[in-house]
Amino acid sequence: MKMTSDQNFNRTLVNLVSDLSMELPAAERYQHLLEEMAAIFPFDSAAILQLEGDYLRPLAVRGLLPESMGRRFRVEQHPRLSRLLHSRETVRFPADSSLPDPYDGLVENQGEKLHVHDCMGASLYIDNRPWGVLTLDAMAAGTFDQIDLMAFATFLRLTEATVKAAMRIDTLAARAEYEQRTSAALQAAQSEVAEIVGSSKVIETLRSEITTVAKSSLSVLVQGETGVGKELVARLVHAQSQRQKKPLVYVNCAALPEGVAESELFGHVKGAFSGAHAERSGKFEIADGGTLFLDEIGELPLNLQAKLLRVLQSGEIQRVGSDKHIEVDVRIVAATNRNLEQEIQRQQFRADLYHRLSVYPIEVPPLRERDDDVLLLAGYFLESNQHRFGVQGFRLSEAASTALQEYPWPGNVRELDHVLSRAGLKAMASQSHDGVIIIHAQHLDLSLVDMAMEVAGTLPDDALVSTERALLHSELDLKSAVDEFQRQLIRQRLKQFEGNRAAVARSLQMDRGNFHRLLKRLDLLVEQV
Repeated sequence: MKMTSDQNFNRTLVNLVSDLSMELPAAERYQHLLEEMAAIFPFDSAAILQLEGDYLRPLAVRGLLPESMGRRFRVEQHPRLSRLLHSRETVRFPADSSLPDPYDGLVENQGEKLHVHDCMGASLYIDNRPWGVLTLDAMAAGTFDQIDLMAFATFLRLTEATVKAAMRIDTLAARAEYEQRTSAALQAAQSEVAEIVGSSKVIETLRSEITTVAKSSLSVLVQGETGVGKELVARLVHAQSQRQKKPLVYVNCAALPEGVAESELFGHVKGAFSGAHAERSGKFEIADGGTLFLDEIGELPLNLQAKLLRVLQSGEIQRVGSDKHIEVDVRIVAATNRNLEQEIQRQQFRADLYHRLSVYPIEVPPLRERDDDVLLLAGYFLESNQHRFGVQGFRLSEAASTALQEYPWPGNVRELDHVLSRAGLKAMASQSHDGVIIIHAQHLDLSLVDMAMEVAGTLPDDALVSTERALLHSELDLKSAVDEFQRQLIRQRLKQFEGNRAAVARSLQMDRGNFHRLLKRLDLLVEQV
């Protein structure tokens, strides 16, 4: 395969140089660069990846499946990418190279053809520091035989200039973030910071909300359905705040033992109650100077709500059994999947505490409202799972990708993670581990029963199948359908165990306190079984 003419090459360079003077979004700038590259070099797929800590993150791809944008390639786990990153010269791998290719099975329109046979690329350096890599792949061996390496080197320098232009044209805040990310002193810490994977408009809005509120000291109330990633939002608010070097302390309000909940939050002195053999600091003291994340705040008992409100108003705590006041400087981030305004009307949540917590409310969108983010997230989870399970790679079949996009995801991102983990294990059981493992639609096994059991933590009884079918044909919204399925499951178990709620909780693998709260939410406490 021959290169296009010198005239075409020169035209492409003129177009890209022209781009350097324009104020384009970085993603659009990189995508345009790959489109222009396709006019002068032969390849089936190409990608620009940026180094972030120990990972390479795709910023733009051409000819790769959408899920590839959700992948995060740990450099040490991908020898080809590692070699590209650590070489200042163009690298081309032999067609028979034994090194696994990170893009096997990810090239578009190749069906079940998995293996890339021609691979080349080079590192990208900005100000003499490694910034990332540019990769080219082809399904046919010998595709790159006639590429002029001098022309390719010229294109690389132009790519680096494009990257630098993007950095300069972006806002000062984005440039500062880049410099912090590429600082050697912070690389290790940055690699541990989680991220919100997605490119939908609602996720861009969410990122903007987090950035806006993080630098302040305002209390934040993170709201959203189960499994949307509320804890991740709390971690990002803390990580982007001026308190980032101080503790982020997690409290699950639903799991606080009622007898010692006050001690857990505020601490106690020696002898305050039976079993208090020594002084103990509570979560507020531990979080002093940092952030306290109160997860499932809607489950906090009313008596503790009142005590929490006093602490938020005064900035002081009292250990159980002590008259001494201790000043604390704590930023509160709370989270709930409940509608607290409805809980206030039901007198299950204090209005004054709600207003104290929701100074800056953030709504985390459910997965079904995030457009094609499900494929990006799938790529992210599959990349993680393939190394966790010790296989060369996981890839989705076309039918599996379609199934992921069509499923409503009542359990949201958490359910997607669990579904893909199970699917990976099922696919491994039916295929050889020598190459890439294909996940087919049947491995996903998506159904309403699976989703309900994700919540209940158990396996369905055969008698519930009819309930599932009825709900599938009903006009109920998703949340109401899930609630009704849980009601039917709990009623059946209560009947099976002759009304013994403790036995039912054990059979459902639930904490008794959480089970009691679930009964209350589903209005089952007053039913006579």
